[in-house]
Amino acid sequence: MVEVVALGEILIDFAQKSADGMGYPALQAQPGGAPANFLAALAKYGHRTAMIGKVGDDAFGHLLVDTLEKRGISTAGVVMDSDFFTTLAFVTLDENGERSFSFARKPGADTQLTCEETNMFLLKQAKVFHFGTLSLTDDPAREATEKCLEYAKNSGKLISFDPNLRLPLWDDPQDAKQAMLYGLEYADVVKISDEEVDFLWGCNCEKGAQIILQDFGASLVYVTLGAAGCYFANRNGGGYVKIPQGITPVDTTGAGDIFGGSAMHCLLCADKNPDELTTEEMEKICRFACRAASLSTESNGGLTSVPDKSAVDKLL
Repeated sequence: MVEVVALGEILIDFAQKSADGMGYPALQAQPGGAPANFLAALAKYGHRTAMIGKVGDDAFGHLLVDTLEKRGISTAGVVMDSDFFTTLAFVTLDENGERSFSFARKPGADTQLTCEETNMFLLKQAKVFHFGTLSLTDDPAREATEKCLEYAKNSGKLISFDPNLRLPLWDDPQDAKQAMLYGLEYADVVKISDEEVDFLWGCNCEKGAQIILQDFGASLVYVTLGAAGCYFANRNGGGYVKIPQGITPVDTTGAGDIFGGSAMHCLLCADKNPDELTTEEMEKICRFACRAASLSTESNGGLTSVPDKSAVDKLL
């Protein structure tokens, strides 16, 4: 039986390793995709997971499927299609180390998952369904995502949502905003960044969390704050957790996804409804997730950088 199913993009991240004198980057290919990174953390910490998505029937697609399987993530819901290339993401850095994203996705295989290709059997047996907005940018994947959301909601699944805003993939920022708001209508557990809160409502993390809890009816919210840690809240209260000292980041790709997967691991272990968690229990969850995410930044890549639980516990 699968505990957690995620739907969305499985792709190759080309991350900048260096740049020449003219500014052209040297790039390293790494497996990625936010939902896949999320599942990688859960699989690492002992949960049964499965991915629903599409890759090209090409070299990168085969590499990704092989990597997921080696990480303990079921690929029974992953479709390979020779008509489309596996989606590629290019991550470059400016002089201040800030990331920017470019995508080879016109269309990418991840946008071409159809309703008929969606493995509903996996979702039927799962306890948790996780998704983001990148599967909502284009049909037919948007329709497939909507179908899964309706089923998950009507079946009483715990729905986890990470907006994962990537503006270059949207024709209009308003379209991205509407997709994020649509996802929030379904979500029980939300992992959102402070930048995404500002994009949606132009407010701070505490106000944003209250909007998600009160106006959208979510049960639990994590607002990640980058190097400052995170803010958490449910109906019983909220608070802040800082990231640990002594971390030397080399690559932050996927850190937010690993935070989300690690937090879901702790929530499943707690075996409580998310709106029943005490402030102390939420703080404990976020301390583990912040440390797992922080440790992941000391390695390159996202999907392959999830730290061992023993390393997280040692840092705790």
